[in-house]
This record gives sequence, structure tokens and C-alpha cells, in this order.
Amino acid sequence: MTTRHEPGMPMLRPASMPAQNLRQRPDAQAIVTPRTSKQHLRRWTLLGAAAALLGLGSYEMYSVLALGGTTPLEYAMLGLFISTFGWIALAAVSALFGFVRQCRQLRNPLRHELFRPRGRTAVLLPCYNEDPAHLAAAVEAMVQELVNCGAADWFDWVLLSDTRDPRRALEEEQAVTLLRQRLGQKTRIYYRRRRYNIDRKAGNVAEFCRHWGSHYDYLVVLDADSLMSAFTLTELVYRMEQDPGAGLIQTIPRLINGTSLIARLQQFANRVYGPIVGSGLACWTNPEGNFWGHNAIIRRAAFMNAAGLPRLKGKAPFGGTIMSHDFVEAALLRRAGWKVVIADDLPGSYEECPPSILDLAIRDRRWCQGNLQHIKVIGSRGLHWISRMHLLTGIMSYLSSPLWLALILVGITLALQAQYIRPEYFGVDFSLFPTWPRQDAPRAVRLFILTMLILFVPKILGSLLFLLSNRLRRSAGGLFRLSGSIVTEVLVSAAIAPIMMCIHCGAVASILLGRDSGWNPQRRQDGSLPWLQLIYRHRWHTLAGILLALIAWSNSLALLAWLSPAIFGLVLAVPLSALTGSLGIGAWFKRVGILRTPEETQAPSVVALKDDLLPWYEEQIAVTPTVEQLLDSPELVARHLALTPDPALEEDSERFQANAALARVKLLDAGSRQQALVWLSSTELSLVLATPFLFQQLVALPCRKLSAA
Repeated sequence: MTTRHEPGMPMLRPASMPAQNLRQRPDAQAIVTPRTSKQHLRRWTLLGAAAALLGLGSYEMYSVLALGGTTPLEYAMLGLFISTFGWIALAAVSALFGFVRQCRQLRNPLRHELFRPRGRTAVLLPCYNEDPAHLAAAVEAMVQELVNCGAADWFDWVLLSDTRDPRRALEEEQAVTLLRQRLGQKTRIYYRRRRYNIDRKAGNVAEFCRHWGSHYDYLVVLDADSLMSAFTLTELVYRMEQDPGAGLIQTIPRLINGTSLIARLQQFANRVYGPIVGSGLACWTNPEGNFWGHNAIIRRAAFMNAAGLPRLKGKAPFGGTIMSHDFVEAALLRRAGWKVVIADDLPGSYEECPPSILDLAIRDRRWCQGNLQHIKVIGSRGLHWISRMHLLTGIMSYLSSPLWLALILVGITLALQAQYIRPEYFGVDFSLFPTWPRQDAPRAVRLFILTMLILFVPKILGSLLFLLSNRLRRSAGGLFRLSGSIVTEVLVSAAIAPIMMCIHCGAVASILLGRDSGWNPQRRQDGSLPWLQLIYRHRWHTLAGILLALIAWSNSLALLAWLSPAIFGLVLAVPLSALTGSLGIGAWFKRVGILRTPEETQAPSVVALKDDLLPWYEEQIAVTPTVEQLLDSPELVARHLALTPDPALEEDSERFQANAALARVKLLDAGSRQQALVWLSSTELSLVLATPFLFQQLVALPCRKLSAA
């Protein structure tokens, strides 16, 4: 007799989550508290200062170009400069405001007394072919911290799987079983794997909301690599209950567990410069903040009523599923009157980062497509102008690379024109004197210095904050290690910046050519790749660097010197990619204390607990039964069926039904389980495991060995 297993999900409680009409302004669902004059003054002072910087830079650039008259090519250079300089000016002023805000927060640490919430919270962990051992260790670490502070029963934990790999799916079931056994009555663990990953992560969360969301008042959305301290989780709930107008509260995650050099570099930059940037953004955008898709709490009713995503007209990459759904969901919540708040003062929010340049490229390709889709969303009716700014910033974060590249190419063209093309000494208009094409070289040098200074303001202020704070300085390894870390970060970032610019340009070009990015699982730890693969992936970057060097050298040594940083990064793209993705080099930097962060000096308790639990979960999940072993065990079959949801809950298209029909035909024709497993493709087997009646068909087949024939 088999044991009765707990179902994967709670009882159904259906509710509607209508897709929003982007062409129609909705009725307000909540009233945001009017901003004070102080808030208005802060916002307009910041924007005014950024506009003044833009005006100064534009005037200086025009003065450089207009010394001997302005040609169409010089006007093009001026336009490109203005379109790129404006964003770094805004970032610089925002960082200055963030620096002041961070200094205040250091003097006044956050305190919070535990309370008893009125509402219930579900912690959602969407995952797609992720390592179940890491997921399980993270969940247990967070739950154990909540147990220690008496708040474990506030939260339910829901793993929402879109995993396609059959082996990974069985490992997820094993992880859920282990969690339930270890945590017992301390909390509730739920699990659901969808048959079809319709609309990707956003669709997964939306389906949960429609079927089970009404059980809860709040949703904490995490990524598969996220961690949150008990203090931060409970504080998010507290702030939601204290502010009935809050629709979403977003934390600023800190990067942890970087193993390769590029991961450690991102981790250090995020920790030292990130708080300045995040606080600056919070300073002028709240309560029209933004959502980054994870490590945030959402008011469930507001989300379901106001943030249902429509499908964009047309085909991918610009149409179909909204990929960068988070920016749009934040904009829709604010459109309905709900506050969207960036909680820049909450420290206990963590995530991991890609381990190599090529993994960054894969992630950025997906983000680039999602952000460029916002071109179709930014004009939606009723959006707050700050929400439009968030969307525009996301678009420009990728379009700025082609603009910078165009600016460099126009500059090179002007230099080549001056050397190889005979100037027009007399123009169309009558003049007694020839028109000489000239630029103001001393002013150009001053403008370059000004641009670099503004570009580095966030880094300078973030470094200054750490250098001035005894606690932060010691936690980053002391004065000498911190100084070495800052220099290392600046040099390595400058070296890989041209590579990332070309990667972003390639992503934009690919999208404009109509290519969809797809949805690939992300690597988390090892960023190393074979040299032949690196050479193939970076071949165009290297050739571009060589070509740029030849063009500059043929013109002048001065131009070669000006372009040397870009040339260096591109020509050495392959070795730079190999070195920055190496675990060995990353480990060496960790040993000597370069790029050290406070979280490495003293690991937060939730991070340390996860690291302690991980080896046990890896050992237990490594012995997960295979499909054949599962089919031979009535106990495991019963457990699997209990964790498998009713397929009627999903909205299947005809294309998906065709896959199910093909799998069913193979099962009907198979003479044994072994034969069926040979015939079924990985995709079909994944579908069978997620469909109860197909799985039962597979179980019902006789078990016998295939003949030698």
C-alpha cells in the first residue's frame, strides 16, 4: 500500500487577471498620496542639473566643431554626442543625489520591530532548468532564518517550474520532497511544473495568480539564484501593510558568490557603485519607481487587476510575448494609481551574476529584445511620464552602444576626411577667403576630460563612500586592497567595454533583422569555455579591432593613441574572455583579497546557511531515481502524480496539442516501457511526465527488455 502524498499545490481558488488595454486609460484603482513640495523640489532640481550639464556639454561640442564652419558630418557628430551625453549627465547627477542619501543611511541604520501581519504572503520562485540543489538550499536557508525570528508561518513557498529537461524535472520533485521532509510543519512548500512555458516567466506567475493567487495578499517574487534575509522579507511585508497605496516595493539586490573574474568584477561594482546609483534612482523616481522582475514584493490584488500583460501585435522579436515584463508591470501598476517604490535602504537582498562575457552576452541579448519591445509600449495611454522615462532608459541602455559606435565612426571619418579628401576652399556663397575645415583642439581636450569625469562620477562617489566609511573600508579589505580593487575594476571594465559595445550592437542588429532570442537556461558558476569556441564567438570583435587599428595607424599616431583603449579590448577579445571567465583566476583574486566585498568578509547569515546546506542537497539530489526507477516504484509513481497538476489548468494551443498527440501515439504503439522511452524524444518525455493520463499510460506498459534485434 502506497503512502498518501501531499499535493503539489493548494486548493484551487480561481480569479481573473485581465490583460490590460494599452490604448485605453483605465480607471484609477488606488490614490497615491500627493507628493510634498520637498519631493517636487528634489526631482526638478535633479532634472534641471542634468539638463544644465547636457546644455554645457552640447555647447562645448558645438564650439569644438564650429570653429571653421560646420559641415553635415559635423552636425551628425553633434547630434550623436547630444543623444549619448544626456544619459550620462542624468546618471551623474542622480549618483550625486544617491551619494548624499547613502551617507544619511550610514548614519541612521534601519531598525524594525517584529509585528504580526494581517495578510498572507506567497514567495514565488520561477525556475527554468535550474540546479534544484541550489534552489532547495536557498529555500531552506530563508525558511530557517524566518523560523529563528518567529515569522516562518507568514509565508508559503511556491516553486513554479518551466523546466523542459526530464532529468531536471525529476530532480526538482526530489528537492521538493526533501524540503517537505526537513521543514515539516515549519512552513508550506508547493510545487508546480507547467507542461508548456507559455509567455515564459511572466506567464508562469500569471497562471499561478489566476488559479491560486487569491489565497494570498502579497507575492514576493524571487529568481532561481535569489536570496533574502528574514529581516528584509518581514520588513517588505511590514511596509506593504503600513502603506495601503503601495502596489510594489522593489529591493536593490546585491551580487554574491562570484567565482570567475568577471563575476567578481560585477559583484564588486554592484556593491561599491550600485548603492549610489540605486539610491539616486529612488531619490527622484519614487513613488513612480521601477520593477526588475525579482527580489520585490507585490500587492496581489493590485497586480491581478492592473498588471495583466497583453500580447503585442506582430511576430517576435518586436511582437508577441512581452519579454522585459517587469518594466511594463510597474508602469501599469502606477497607471492604475498604485505606488511603485524602490526600497534602497533594505540591505538583505541578494542574487548571483553570469560567470563570463559570453554568458553576459546571452542574457543581454534577451534583455535587449525585451527592452526594444518597449518601443511599442512607451506610448500607451495613461502612463506616468516617469514610467515612460524608465521604459526609455531601458531602450537607450542598448541603443546607446550603436550610438557610441556611430560617434566613433563619424570621428574617424572626419579624421580621414581631413587627411585624404581635398577640402572645398570656396563654398557656394561668395567669399574673398577660403573655408578651412577646422576644429578647436584645446577645447576638444577639455570636453573629453569633462565627458570622462561625468561618466566616472558614479564610480568616484561610490569609491569615496567606501573610502570615507571605516566600516565599509575594513569590510572591503582595508585601504590598500580597496584601492587595488577600484583600480582593477576600472582597468578590466575599460578593457571589456568595447567588447560589450560590439555585443550590444550585434544584438540590436539581430533584432532589427527579425531574429528572436529564444529562451535559454543561464549558467551560474563556471564561465570557462574551450579556446576554439571563444575564437569563434569573438572572431568579429577581433577583426574589428585589427581593422580599427589599421585605419587609425594609417591616419596618424595621435588617432591611434586616442582609439587605443577600444583597439586593445577588441584585438584581445579572445584572451580577455578566457581570463575573465576563468575560475582559477577568479579564485586567485579572491585569495589576495582584490575585488572583495563586505559580503565576502562577513557572509550574511542566510548566505552562510545556504552554503552550509548546499553540499547535503547536492549529495541527495545526485541520487534522484531515473525515469526507469520511477516507473518501477509505486511509491515514486504516487509521489509524482501528486506533484503533477491537472493539465486542464493550462491554456494549450493547437501546436502544443500536436506534440501531446505524437507522444500518445508512440505510447500506444510501444510494446514496453523501455521501447517507449527509446522512442520518446526529450521534449516528448518531458510532456509525458507533466501530463497525468500520458504518464499513467507509460506506467501501464509492461516492463521487459528490448530484444537484441
